[in-house]
Amino acid sequence: MPRIVGVDVPNNKPVWVALTYIHGIGKCTADMILKEAGVTNTVKAGKLTEDEVSRITQIIDRDCIVEGQLRRQVSQNIARLRDITCYRGIRHRRGLPVRGQQTRSNARTRKGKKKTVAGKRGVKELR
Repeated sequence: MPRIVGVDVPNNKPVWVALTYIHGIGKCTADMILKEAGVTNTVKAGKLTEDEVSRITQIIDRDCIVEGQLRRQVSQNIARLRDITCYRGIRHRRGLPVRGQQTRSNARTRKGKKKTVAGKRGVKELR
């Protein structure tokens, strides 16, 4: 398994797919990195030479924010939104959807498991 930017990428996948295992690199960015490094997309990651791996690593270090640094930056951005108490920050704080999604009947992923509340008692039940 070649180790690129501190991540073990799988041997048996094409290089462009293997690069997407790094947090912060998607399909388009992987393709751009490989073009700049002069590596073909279809080569398996296990077949890369040390020179090719080092070129790819240098390009990623120079051009991209990946892994721990990216995670830290995202969490700092969310913390800033919470601190200034803007609408999005409040939604993050309450654990609700941030980007305008419906919450009355959906949003279970964000809100968590259902908390059942006792319903109103009918007029006939009171007698």
